Amino acid sequence: MTPAVSPVFVVGFSTFVVATLVLVFLTLRFTFRRAAADRATWLARQAGERDGKDTGGDDDGDGEEDDEDGDPGWTALVLAGGGTRGAVQIGMLQVLSEHGFRPDRIYGTSVGAINGVGFAGNPTPSGVTQMGDIWRELTADTVYPQGRLHGPWMYIQQRDAVYANSGLRGVLEASFPFERLEETVIPVEVVATSLADGREHWFTAGPAVPIVLASTAIPAIYPPVEIDGGLFIDGGVVDNVPIRRAIDAGATRVVVLLCSPPTFAPPVARRPAEAMVNALFISIHSRFARDMADVPDHVEVILCIGGESSSRNFDDFDNTEALIEEGRREAEDVVRRYRLGFPSMSSDDPATAGPDTQPSPST
Repeated sequence: MTPAVSPVFVVGFSTFVVATLVLVFLTLRFTFRRAAADRATWLARQAGERDGKDTGGDDDGDGEEDDEDGDPGWTALVLAGGGTRGAVQIGMLQVLSEHGFRPDRIYGTSVGAINGVGFAGNPTPSGVTQMGDIWRELTADTVYPQGRLHGPWMYIQQRDAVYANSGLRGVLEASFPFERLEETVIPVEVVATSLADGREHWFTAGPAVPIVLASTAIPAIYPPVEIDGGLFIDGGVVDNVPIRRAIDAGATRVVVLLCSPPTFAPPVARRPAEAMVNALFISIHSRFARDMADVPDHVEVILCIGGESSSRNFDDFDNTEALIEEGRREAEDVVRRYRLGFPSMSSDDPATAGPDTQPSPST
């Protein structure tokens, strides 16, 4: 016998669907227009760079491109957000560390914050191997623990998130051999979105686990994280590929580890929720396109690009091994093309894994 549906539930749910459709329509109309123009600009710029750019420039063999006045500048490593596709960054980091690549500063967003902070703490082949082992053990039940009454209705209940972040907190606490960001071998910065003003907030010091939890707090999936009296959510909402932060700090070479291609062709949405997710991804890629179009001429941006996702489920960890191998193939090509790092170097000592001195870019 089919149970009766409460009229209150029907009215409430119908109101929710109508409001969602209106929001999706307005958001898509705006973001599609902006994204189309920004993507065209970015693609034109990339085509021009491929046709006329000299990628040599490294006269002293230190893995850094020397500019005309003899100042080698400094290198930033930017790790983008991308959910479970963050495993692709592990393969990229494996190859970079095996070639002795060591950036002067690291910037991370969302899952890129997890990988970036982990790499900053131990930027060696053995350190990245440990990160890979942790990734291979991750499951949906570990990262997204479910209660006994878990179900689709939790998405429309009065609550701040569907899942607790206790599972991810446990993973981070077991992974980071340090307590604070300022204790990492390489300086690292993490971005989160402030719920006080909707703007990006950069963390350069403080407790590592809460800060990374804040940067990875996917809206509606994980609850906001409170730090020093403020509430924060996923940094990818406002800056999923933070190249602008690195450039503004003075980086002259920016190596970017993307989890997916830099352009986004949204699939046809069959449900309101899917349309909202499409709108979010369009907005995220639009920001990246604008930042790439505004890169100064003296700054070199090198992209390590992940492939298309075989699954858009945020809790799918079945392809971790394949993604790691995909990242390795991409990074091997990029290392050869741009001569990153020191090909003969494979030291596991963080103190000798790169240049002896580091710059002090403004924060």
